Amino acid sequence: MLSRVANNLIWLDRYMERGSGILSLLKVNYYANQDSPELFSWTPVIKNFTAFDNEYYTEDALECIDFMVFNTNNSNSILNIVTKARENARSVQEHISRELWLCVNNYYLYLTDKNLRKRLKEEDPVQFLEDLRKHHLIYNGTTDITQERGTSYYFMNVGKFLERVNLIADFTSLKLQEIGKTSDSLEKSFYWKNLLLSIGGYQFYLKTHKSTFNQDHVITMVFQDKLFPRSVYYCVNKLSRHITRLIETNELEKKNLEFLIGKLESSIKYTTIENINEQGLNNFIHSIKEDISNISTNINAVYNSNN
Repeated sequence: MLSRVANNLIWLDRYMERGSGILSLLKVNYYANQDSPELFSWTPVIKNFTAFDNEYYTEDALECIDFMVFNTNNSNSILNIVTKARENARSVQEHISRELWLCVNNYYLYLTDKNLRKRLKEEDPVQFLEDLRKHHLIYNGTTDITQERGTSYYFMNVGKFLERVNLIADFTSLKLQEIGKTSDSLEKSFYWKNLLLSIGGYQFYLKTHKSTFNQDHVITMVFQDKLFPRSVYYCVNKLSRHITRLIETNELEKKNLEFLIGKLESSIKYTTIENINEQGLNNFIHSIKEDISNISTNINAVYNSNN
């Protein structure tokens, strides 16, 4: 497959996954901010998820959501992310299903409707964010039921799971920053709950543990659970499978790639919670992000990225 095509397929799913994650974070933070503004401010969200290209500050919820969704000067605004996803989808239309192209294009048209921005000010912000999130759910469902299981599908999933691991790591780091500012155990439990809600793991956690938010239990679930589809281990395992398929079909060269993904998967699978606590969760997260970056770099060595 041509490098440009493979690159665009990877970034198509990376952008869509990133947008979904940011919308989830905005929704959860809106709820939390309404209840406890002193604990859940908007500043960390803006600071950590605007690609460091803006010096923007607000503690007004609607202003923050508007900035994170519509501001064209914010490279990680939903509008910019979906615009980039659409550009990638348009350039690889012959490699994706027609339904998938229409799905991305319709989302772009929805976002650029001149009346949409007014809805944020006039309607319930949570419903506004939910309506946007539905487009990402539709995208994932459309991919699953219409995209042929071939090279394009594998590259798209490589992008999705690379991005998802980064998002989980970033969301956890964000909560650790907040947890580090308090010694109150109740406040810490609020932050852990907020993390689980942000990555869609709250109900699964309650079903599994039926207890208060124990830090070790949360860390184990978020990073090592084999069944939770947004755990780091689950995502890395999926990433490994898709990379292996691309190597088997000679779309990717082995080189260090097989070693890097195997090393990351094993280090997450066989690390104990005691070892994580001993080295520090921040250091553990940094190690994971470094490995993901190395895997991305290795892929980009073949499919050189301009994104």
